[in-house]
Amino acid sequence: MPIKQNNSETDQGELLQAARQLADRIAQETDRIDCERRLPPDLVGEMAERGLFRLLVPRSLGGTELSLPDFLQVVRTFARVDGSTAWCVNQNNVFATASVIMPEKIAGEIWGERRAVVANGPPTSSVNAVPVDGGYRLSGTWDFSTGSGHANWLAALAPINPVNQQQSGLAAGENPRVMLIPKSEATFLEDSWQVSGLRGTGSFSFQVDNLFVPSGRTYDLADPRREDGPLYVIPRTLLFASGDATVALSIARSSLITAIELSQTKNPLRTSNLLQDQSTAQRLIGEGEAILQSADAFLGQSVSSIWKSACENQAVSTEERIQLRLAATFAIRKAAEVVDITYNLCGSSAIFASNPIQRQFQDVRVITQHIQGRLTNYETAGQFYLGLEPQGSF
Repeated sequence: MPIKQNNSETDQGELLQAARQLADRIAQETDRIDCERRLPPDLVGEMAERGLFRLLVPRSLGGTELSLPDFLQVVRTFARVDGSTAWCVNQNNVFATASVIMPEKIAGEIWGERRAVVANGPPTSSVNAVPVDGGYRLSGTWDFSTGSGHANWLAALAPINPVNQQQSGLAAGENPRVMLIPKSEATFLEDSWQVSGLRGTGSFSFQVDNLFVPSGRTYDLADPRREDGPLYVIPRTLLFASGDATVALSIARSSLITAIELSQTKNPLRTSNLLQDQSTAQRLIGEGEAILQSADAFLGQSVSSIWKSACENQAVSTEERIQLRLAATFAIRKAAEVVDITYNLCGSSAIFASNPIQRQFQDVRVITQHIQGRLTNYETAGQFYLGLEPQGSF
């Protein structure tokens, strides 16, 4: 029996309008976001108040439970003005889909607060969780915690290590669990996010030392879900991937706009014609447009296909998962290719911080280094199409 989609056109329309209004204001704050390595507290507070961090939370917990295609429209709206803001919107919202597998009590405690945001990041080899009466004693460091500046909870994946075991880390532990920690109980490493792009995501590392985490604030990634909505039958890694790819494509679109606008006023050195009148510029803009539209269409087709199956069948096939994995990786890599084209076309103008393409170039390069843009994802797809057992995350 097909699953009924819960979100209404009214919800989607109001949220898109809110996103556009806030994106216009964020566009005026991009330098501040980049310099301070966080989203402005006043704007992020308004984003949270208007429900833009509960887009994928189930309605049973007071969320919007927006469809995946509609969610990606919101991500795209922010990404066209600032990659860091859009990255936070995607990462913080997609993690919230875990609310359907964590204990219902803690899910209600977290998302009972309208401004709730959970930040999470991968564990380092130092992480260790030891079972004790009523819970676990947790120690270690976690990196890349996107949105940590505006989050109020942290999610820390940790291996469960028996008492007195000398080794720590995921390889040594058993049955890793996610530990949910109030942000106030962790220490942040303020020098840990010195990066060239997506600086405004504030993806700082955090650490705890021998912190007691009650069992009721933990869950296993393999725990059964409480909700049957289509959002929750799509693997979370693919929700992340589709959003990350949307951010990359939107940055590439903005870079094309930047290059076109510059070409209308720039006379390259030792030439008498505007850049837009040169055949090389015309060819590169046309090539960039073709690359961008093809990658965007492939991603859109793959998202539509998997969403249709999730709604109609309450399940998604391996082929649909592989196709979305392939489309998302392709989109990220091709977005970077487009930004390279526009960056080179702009010449020395592109190296100045005052030119938006400088940040676009840095941001998209950071995205290519993320697991969702990793070249080994192509190997996963290749294994499937060769009739082999695919390896990797899909």
